[in-house]
Amino acid sequence: MDQNLLNDICLQQLTLSAVHEGETISVLTRGDERAGYANAFMWAAQKLGASTFHMRLPSPASASGAWAVGESGLGTNPVAVDALKQSDMLVDLTFLLFSKEQFAIQDAGTRILTTVEPAPLLARLMPTRELRERVETGAELLAKAGSMRITSPHGTDVTYRLGVYPTISEYGYTDQPGRWDHWPAAFVFTGGADDGVDGTIVLAPGDVLLPFNTYVQTPVTITIEQGFIRDIRGGLDADLLASYIKSFDDPRGYGMSHVGWGLDERAHWHGLTQFGGGMGMELRSFYGNVMFSIGPNNELGGPNDTPCHFDIPMRGCSLYLDDELIVDAGELTVPQMRPAGRR
Repeated sequence: MDQNLLNDICLQQLTLSAVHEGETISVLTRGDERAGYANAFMWAAQKLGASTFHMRLPSPASASGAWAVGESGLGTNPVAVDALKQSDMLVDLTFLLFSKEQFAIQDAGTRILTTVEPAPLLARLMPTRELRERVETGAELLAKAGSMRITSPHGTDVTYRLGVYPTISEYGYTDQPGRWDHWPAAFVFTGGADDGVDGTIVLAPGDVLLPFNTYVQTPVTITIEQGFIRDIRGGLDADLLASYIKSFDDPRGYGMSHVGWGLDERAHWHGLTQFGGGMGMELRSFYGNVMFSIGPNNELGGPNDTPCHFDIPMRGCSLYLDDELIVDAGELTVPQMRPAGRR
């Protein structure tokens, strides 16, 4: 994307995030990654009257090929963490999520915006206040529920006992002290009790395996008991999923993590075919998807901080909160969660 256009969308983003004169905005990168993004965010911060600085960490010394979440590059650098704590807002261009360092920065009152997706996607899925209202409607419903049940025509029937962990809303910008969000994003989620997820999930062709960034080709049957995966069966996709989890040599990698649904009608299910790079945020956000996760739940305050993590958005599912139908075969049932044209 042309740098001037990137500057413009970053200015729109920081305006939504309520950046103003007198604030300090920090920008975090690693190695040579996303230097253009860093320049755009600092330009935008200055346009809004804020002070800004860029912290550039070295590139990782080695890469294992696995998506080991929680490895921030800040773990042995408390001086850098303290500097970031002093800022009002941190633009994270590295993906700090699940790291102890991110939690420490948030606890200091710094709001954090993660931005790692391709620039054309950032522009197309620019956050809006209307989308925020719809996401927050979903979050209010989810926060009050004591149970969630997910079903599908393919055989999924799984129940989550809720009420232990908080509900998180993501709508793509952050204007509140200590709050984290991810641009782009439009979904709500919470976590089941550590021993409170039971049933069967059947992945169908077209469901998405993140971080593999691939679509499921053959059905995968996952059996869950007391919050942990006990069995994974199927063809090649099942073998890949099971092999990946096993490679971490960590039994907590079989734990069930967060669960929720997407609300952005602009997001494309076929988004993996359009862009390289990024974390697949479009696939997490597309309208009516039901996404469950495997692995760490420490972002919700839980005890599981395993580096093994999967997000799996599914199509065509139905989701119930306390037996009330919220997602009906991929369509949201609550008018306040639908875009204006679907009410």
